[in-house]
Amino acid sequence: MRRREFITLLGGAVTAWPLAARGQEGMRRVGVLMNTGADEPESQARLAAFMQGLQEFGWAVGRNVRIDYRWTPGDAVHLRKSAEELVALRPEAILAGVGPTTPALQRASRTVPIVMAQGIDPVGAGFVQSLARPNGNVTGFIQFEYSLAGKWMELLKEVAPNVGRVAVLREPGSAAIGQWAIIQAVAQPMGVELRPIDLSNANEIERAISEFAKAPNGGLIVAVSAASLIHRQLIIALAAQHRLPTTYAYRIFVTSGGLMTYGANIESLYRRAAGYVDRILKGEKPDDLPVQAPTKYELVINLKTAKALGLEIPATVLARADEVIE
Repeated sequence: MRRREFITLLGGAVTAWPLAARGQEGMRRVGVLMNTGADEPESQARLAAFMQGLQEFGWAVGRNVRIDYRWTPGDAVHLRKSAEELVALRPEAILAGVGPTTPALQRASRTVPIVMAQGIDPVGAGFVQSLARPNGNVTGFIQFEYSLAGKWMELLKEVAPNVGRVAVLREPGSAAIGQWAIIQAVAQPMGVELRPIDLSNANEIERAISEFAKAPNGGLIVAVSAASLIHRQLIIALAAQHRLPTTYAYRIFVTSGGLMTYGANIESLYRRAAGYVDRILKGEKPDDLPVQAPTKYELVINLKTAKALGLEIPATVLARADEVIE
């Protein structure tokens, strides 16, 4: 089935399922909590991958499984309420999307199995005791390993050799500290000056980037965080306005006009998360399922944006690219 057709089918299932399933017995129940709007194409694609994964294990909505969805686009109060609502439905497992979905669900329940599809430093955040032995009700998949942060710095210098100052856009927390440490270790031998910019509200982000851009030879690294996705369009627009070469952690930034990204294929993580939900529905415990890292990272480059910035992407970088957007 083509991805667009499947996404359309998924959207129909989300709205039609409560009516179709009413009164049916023996149905297994799974919750899904997303920290985005229901109309976000990237989120729909990720859930399409999750649903495809479930189908591969024999689960079909309306036949043997019911899926309850909650969408909470960047609203902490709504997110907490949605997590509590899902737990109250007594699902056998809940899929947690990006960022604050996991802590919201864990605050709502310490017993309902939670499968992260896009975990960010779950050990540092205290969601699991270790990746190998979660020791609780949370398991799943992380979207990056800290070593990835060094690759963003290397890639930025390779594409824009004149960059001598780099602002790192990050969300405060343990993951930000880890990413910053790796970027700093790589930047120091290169003689690159770093400046942190915490992702708070739109006005502060605009002020900080505009101030940073006043001096020459600047570039940006947008680290892994839920906040960066919430402010995606603003960050891309500011990078273009101030002509700042930028490396991102998520492909959606580049398809939306950003320069380049090096990161995990997020859809593949949702498909793998379906395997963990399947195993939990068949009786396994989250504590027996190790938290896993991505198996592959992808380099995506937007040549149109490179041209607008006056950059010529080296042939060695293009040869490594998994996808080039003309």
